[in-house]
Amino acid sequence: MSRSPEKRTARRIALAGVAFVSTLVLAACGGGSSTGSGSTAAGDAGASGLNQAGTLTVGMNLQFKPEMYLDDAGKPAGYDVELLTKLATDLGVKLDIQNLDFNGLIPGLQSKKFDMVSVGLTATDARKQVIDFSREYVPYTSVLAVKQGDTTAATVDAYNTPSMVITALQGSSGEQLAKKTFPNAQVKSFADQNAALLEVSTGRANGSVLEDYILAQYQKANPNQVAKAALPKPLDLGYGSWAVQKGNSVLSAKLNTFLCKAQGDGTLKSTYTSVFGVDDFPEMPGGC
Repeated sequence: MSRSPEKRTARRIALAGVAFVSTLVLAACGGGSSTGSGSTAAGDAGASGLNQAGTLTVGMNLQFKPEMYLDDAGKPAGYDVELLTKLATDLGVKLDIQNLDFNGLIPGLQSKKFDMVSVGLTATDARKQVIDFSREYVPYTSVLAVKQGDTTAATVDAYNTPSMVITALQGSSGEQLAKKTFPNAQVKSFADQNAALLEVSTGRANGSVLEDYILAQYQKANPNQVAKAALPKPLDLGYGSWAVQKGNSVLSAKLNTFLCKAQGDGTLKSTYTSVFGVDDFPEMPGGC
């Protein structure tokens, strides 16, 4: 939301710390894929790599349209959901999506409330100490959002002063990027992406670091409030990965196998361009 993570939304969804659980039941497609090895995951994940055999339980924060969100019928939708649906079909299991507050996802994964997290997490060194990651599945371009009509010089240095206030989603890669890019500014973090942008639109903050597609969605829902700063280049180009419990090499291997196949046969590209409504798909890391 490159959430480090990250997160994001065109409309506010009240989560209030209570998990909204939506289960997508998919027809089994043959008994699940083999890992090709006799290794097992840590703890009691077992040979399937799942906490509960036959069900893939995924922790998400469904407020980042169009990547992941609740549609008008209250059902999970978006890029991540489409990929996860394909993944569950490929593995021959049911898909159980649990919608939580962003900050509860990693603790929930560690406590085995779900098998994996799909929220575009950046595989930072700090996170690698407590959870494991798949290969990358989604690209992110990070930008600086400013108030509509902002007259600050379009340079990073202009915003990197003690008088400037920069906001970001708490616990996201945007938060870390804000601190790294604007070390002299006041970086303030918010539990909700909309709240971080509201600070900018009301003039209480000078900018907010987030992904470009999240900004675009916010602008559609809230026209003439914020704009993308006309900096010479994006703040960062990064990638999001799926996360699994530390030591769950079985599930991690299955995710990587699926993602390599999806990258090779064009599934990642076609899903991304269709859902995000764009023609270009940034080059993904190799290694398959």
